[in-house]
Amino acid sequence: MLSRLTHDVDQVKIEVLQKGIIMRGHFCVFYCMEFMGCHLSASNSYSPTFKFKCQQFDKCRSALPGVILCGNRKLRPDEFVWRRNESTQNVDFPPKLPKGKKKPYPIPFKQIKHAAKMERKLASKGIEKPLEPPKNGLLVPDLVPVAYEVFDAWKLLIKGLSQLLHVIPAYGCSECSEVHVAQTGHSILDCEGRTSSTRHSSHAWVRGNVNDILVPIESYHLFDPFGKRIMHDTRFEYDRIPAVVELCIQAGVDIPEYPSRRRTNPIRMVGRRVLDRGGHLEEPKPLRTAEFSSVIDFDTYRACERFPPPPLSDVPKIAQETIDAYQTVRKGVRKLMKKYTVKACGYCSEVHVGPWGHNAKLCGSFKHQWRDGKHGWQDATLDEVLPPNYVWHVRDTNGPPIKAALKRYYGKAPAVVEVCVQAGARIPAEYKPLMRLDIVIPDTDEAGMIA
Repeated sequence: MLSRLTHDVDQVKIEVLQKGIIMRGHFCVFYCMEFMGCHLSASNSYSPTFKFKCQQFDKCRSALPGVILCGNRKLRPDEFVWRRNESTQNVDFPPKLPKGKKKPYPIPFKQIKHAAKMERKLASKGIEKPLEPPKNGLLVPDLVPVAYEVFDAWKLLIKGLSQLLHVIPAYGCSECSEVHVAQTGHSILDCEGRTSSTRHSSHAWVRGNVNDILVPIESYHLFDPFGKRIMHDTRFEYDRIPAVVELCIQAGVDIPEYPSRRRTNPIRMVGRRVLDRGGHLEEPKPLRTAEFSSVIDFDTYRACERFPPPPLSDVPKIAQETIDAYQTVRKGVRKLMKKYTVKACGYCSEVHVGPWGHNAKLCGSFKHQWRDGKHGWQDATLDEVLPPNYVWHVRDTNGPPIKAALKRYYGKAPAVVEVCVQAGARIPAEYKPLMRLDIVIPDTDEAGMIA
């Protein structure tokens, strides 16, 4: 419903709903009022979002009906505002990005150009760039507990998956990245491996492990993210750890094996040039214990061998704790990435946690010859740091395997969610539309008669 309000100075167009619109922390409530003159004024109980040169209302009585005034205020506990409740039953699968094309920018390119233009404008005048934590090298105190929460949930996630995979079988294709969680592998002919043509696109199934379920995305660990950049010749001087762990370390988690510099004075920059980074501090030697227990806890390498099979009575409890830890990790990483910079290559799966990407020439994806093997760095997304790794959802683990002729009736879910659900965990509400639980799977003969 649209209403046009004419003012002596200019014209303001207000688009409103008949019953209410929810804004950030406020409810925008609309009331139809009538006024005597051509000027408006707000009531004392509201904080109007528009200021007018106006006269006072005469108890909202006038001969001009149908004028709408917009007031922005918080709702009282006893008030109720109607809003449209749209529930989605089924959604389309996330599209697969083509390998012979660059990934889209997560931030519109116009905004990137505008920010770079303003940065060059300030640099030409010699004005320092205004930096706030953590862009200036300082920690954000409010995000330190979030980093520890993500780090603890990450270790619990690896432990839970390692125990569940002793009970829930999972298979991975030895030629491509396809994963299937069931008693046997599926028969859908969609293998994209190098030798798939000789197998008519059928998968070569082998028993899977934690790395097949939780895709390992590693990043270089930096003692000082604002220090020297990693060059191609010096890349072996740095350890590679999971990108989630490196993000937690830079956000405030202290691990003796992987020290990190904690600044007390902010960094000063003019454009892209660093004026003062607090001097060069020699990296301390990491504390290497005899057993490396703390390092092993957050690494997925041979995790199934470290944890024994759980009792069958504890499997549902472990599954629920694991899926809760997975959601905690995703939620916490999303919070941290809003403040801390994470870069991802626009052509391959390389991720770097820090203000600038590294200079190692390891990209072998689309047209890497034109870039001399260098990565095309851009802002990373959550799915690039923590890939969901979607797999086919199997409703009945004891039933027949899924068939290629009925694949449009099957749903998908992240591999971690699928393992936990088959082990007895509750299905999270955000994954139900993707799993297509309300679709009745027909028989093979019936599928041809469905429009």
